[in-house]
Amino acid sequence: MNITKNIGIINALIRITIGLTILSWSTAKMVKFPWRDSYLFIAICGAMKVAEGIVRFCPVTALFERYQEMEQQTPLALGDGSNKTDVDQFLPYNPS
Repeated sequence: MNITKNIGIINALIRITIGLTILSWSTAKMVKFPWRDSYLFIAICGAMKVAEGIVRFCPVTALFERYQEMEQQTPLALGDGSNKTDVDQFLPYNPS
């Protein structure tokens, strides 16, 4: 998988800012309530957003772009009506 920049600079700055905010909030809560695992999960999500902003690569955006490219390249497999054999395969035989 080739990692190229797929988010803009403004988007990256917003991700860094929000990620650091979430990370600081969750670590402050973890100090108060260390037995809760949900704050650890939120801290990991915030750190992931900071990393996405620094690297300027979002894996969810990359998956969405790849899906859009595949959708444009391949035609519909079923139901497009372009071939009569497609219809014959799925319709039952009716002798009447």
